[in-house]
This record gives sequence, structure tokens and C-alpha cells, in this order.
Amino acid sequence: MILVRDLSYNYGLEPIFKSASFTVTFGSKVGLVGTNGSGKSTLFRILAGEIDEDQGRIEISGKVILVPQEVKQDEEMENAKTIREYLNSRGGKKEDYEMRRIMAGLDLDVFDLEHSPKEMSGGQKTRLAIARGLISEPNILLLDEPTNFLDAKGKNWVMQYVGKCKNTVIVVSHDLDLLDKDIDKVLFINKNEKSIEEYNGNYSAFVRQKEEEEALQIKNVSEQKKKITAMKKGYTKISNATSEKGVRQKLQLKRRIEAMEEKLPSMPIEAKKIRVKLPEPDWIGEIPLMMEHICKSYGKKKVLEEVNFDIKRGERIALVGENGAGKSTLIKIIMGMVEADSGEIISDEKLKIGYYSQEFETFDYNKTLIETLKEKCDIGETELRSQLGRFLFSGDKVFQRVGSLSGGEKTRLAIALLLVQKFNLLILDEPTTYLDVMSQRLILEALKMYKGAMIVVSHTPEFVEELNPERKFLLPENKMILSGKVKI
Repeated sequence: MILVRDLSYNYGLEPIFKSASFTVTFGSKVGLVGTNGSGKSTLFRILAGEIDEDQGRIEISGKVILVPQEVKQDEEMENAKTIREYLNSRGGKKEDYEMRRIMAGLDLDVFDLEHSPKEMSGGQKTRLAIARGLISEPNILLLDEPTNFLDAKGKNWVMQYVGKCKNTVIVVSHDLDLLDKDIDKVLFINKNEKSIEEYNGNYSAFVRQKEEEEALQIKNVSEQKKKITAMKKGYTKISNATSEKGVRQKLQLKRRIEAMEEKLPSMPIEAKKIRVKLPEPDWIGEIPLMMEHICKSYGKKKVLEEVNFDIKRGERIALVGENGAGKSTLIKIIMGMVEADSGEIISDEKLKIGYYSQEFETFDYNKTLIETLKEKCDIGETELRSQLGRFLFSGDKVFQRVGSLSGGEKTRLAIALLLVQKFNLLILDEPTTYLDVMSQRLILEALKMYKGAMIVVSHTPEFVEELNPERKFLLPENKMILSGKVKI
């Protein structure tokens, strides 16, 4: 059981929670939702005892395990000699065959239990952390975006496993619809009010109720603004009054306007728009990039074999394949982050690539947001802050360290970085991984307007289909086909 009363927590001078309260009973399946940066990961860290609340009362019964959305520094993983040792490090009691079954469900069956976790990529380490969380069978399991690095099959497997779990599970995920039938409660973090709202029932019921509430709130705010505007016009008409009665009326009306403006509730976050516009790409030749006979192996495992690939100016290509098929490896070879064992890459001398990675390899986590943006463009601080503000980074937030951002906030920062440079080829490796539904839609609409070439990898079929790629490159088949002939 979890009992939280009057929870308050500040990040620096910025309040995240103000007197927030909620209850979770034993055995509940709870969806924790809220916009990017609203405090979901922070709440998990408080419940797991990793950080202390500023004020409030928290009572938790039983063992808690948190699986974060990114595994950055896990000393137990780094010190474990084998995967088996790591999986059992939190009191796991599964037999080898059971551990292998869970690893297979998370698309980690390419590794044996005797392998070292250090051999894994960032995404694979995160999936391994999920496996340990499931194997440990805690009383309370906190899963922060457990489906981020999974394909459709893996997502379904995780959600089915969680649904059958007898203990308490709280999940943050943009794929909560997969767990819809099992969720019995939703906790919504209201970023405007810094509160946590409780909704009984499944995720679908929450979505319907929240849409009705927000539609009513938007209507009420709009009506109040109209009244204030009308009152201000009335105030203007009597602004030159000098009589005792006129001055008294002016003062009374001014106080009424100020009182109404002070009590005016904020619009829901979902009602606000991020105005996104990608720049015109620099001119480039007909074939910006071509790859011939590319091969890449890791040890005895052949990841890419005789890959031939090309992209035309302004063309969109989707890389399609299950996890482990070589999509990210192919992208890293294009970017020069991984060297191919053999083959040739031919690129136009004017090629300028904008790269987005779900693992954020290009970020320096110690730098601030404004320092990160300033590195990429020669503009003043006012314009830099304006650019960041378009992506909901305002006030002192621009001086926050990149490493302290949530996954969704890092995604918004990465897209903002794409906007300050005139790229003629965008490479997007899972651009929707950490984004809430609203942010996904906004970025999708911006990318649809982009006129340069684009290579995209995404396990969100709707996102890829709306981008309308001309061709799809299938891995591991190494086959280029026209769009529409295969589903993502």
C-alpha cells in the first residue's frame, strides 16, 4: 500500500508538487500519466527513496523496486560479472529457464546468462533492468516507460506480464492502451496545479473523463476572458471621469478586473501549442547518400551483410525490422559512430545530417540547455531563450543541466537543436520514444512539412504512416521496397 499526503517538492526554485495527495491499495495496477516534465520520474524516485520530499507524509508497505526509463549509472550492473548475477542481485529466485524466458520476451535472447552486462547497448541495459524488476517480484514495482526500447511484440509481452502480476504495479508509459484492461486506477499529474489527481477505472475511462473536464475548463476560461475584455473596455470609457462618483466607479471596476484576472485558471497544458517550423534545407545533389556492400559483425553475430542502400534528395525512407535487425547499427555507420567491417559509403560533399537518437549519445549531460543550443548556432541569448521557450523551456529552466531532464524533455531539446541548423538529411532513430501524445502530434506535423531527405526508425506505426515515406528498407532482408507493401 502507498499513502501520500500533502507532498511538496521543489527542483531548485521550481515547484514540482504542492500539497499533492493520493492512495494506492495493494495489488492495484496503476497508470501514472502527465505531460513531459510534469514530474512522473521525480515522483517515482521519491517513492523509491532515491530523493527526499520537501514536505508531506509518505507511508509505503513492502519492498519497492524502480526501473528507470534510462539506465545511466547502475553500479550493480557495472559490477556484475554475468547477466545471471545481475538478475539475481535484488533477491530474484527464478530458475535459469525462467530468466531466459523473460529475457526472450524482452528481446534479449541474443545474450546468454554468462554474458557480461557491459557488452550491452544503453537500450539493452534498460531492458535488462526491466527483466530484473520482473524477476525480483517486489511488493511494489515502479516501471518508468518500460516499452521505450521495445518493438510491438516486446511491448505486448511486457504489458501482458504486468497484467498478470499479483503485486502492486505503477506504470508510466505512452502505450498504456496495451494495459488498458488491467488498469484499475490512473494518477494524473496536473502540471498547472502541481497536484496529483486520482481517477478510478481503466485508462480509456480516464481519457474520456479528462477530455470532458478539459473541454469544460477551456470553455470556462474563454468565457471569463471575454468578460474581462468587456470590463476593460468599460473601464476605458470611464477612464477620464473626474467626479467623486466616477472615480469611485473606476476604482471598483479596476479591483473587480484585477480579482478576476488573479482567479482566472490556467489553460490545460494540452490546450497550448508548440509552434514548430523546420528550416529550409540547404541545396544538395540528386543522391545525397549511397551505401554499397556494407557488412558489420559483433563477434560471431552478423548484424549487417551486403547492405546496399541509397536515398534521393527530399525522399523519405523508413527502416523496418524487429529489434536486433541492425537498424540502429546502420544509422551509426552512416553517422560515423560505428565503423563498418567492409563496404563503401558515398556521400554528397554538401551533405549535412541532422541526427536524433533515442539514447541521446550526442548530448553533454553536464551542460545547461542554453549552453547546448549556443554551441550549435551563433545567435544572442534572447533569441536562444525564445527558441527554447517554443519547446516549453522557459524562465530558469534554460539554465538546468541536460542530465537532469526527463526523457521527453531531452527529446524536445533534441528537436529544438535540429531547428537551428539547415540540415538536408534528417536521421531520426525512434523520435517518439519519450514523447506524450500531444508532443508526438506537434513534432509529426512539423516533420511532415520538412522538405529535405529523411530516414526514420519508429515502432509507432501511425507516426511512420503519417510521414508517408516513399520507400521502406527491410532489415535483415536488406531489401528496398515501395511504401505501402509492408506494415511497420
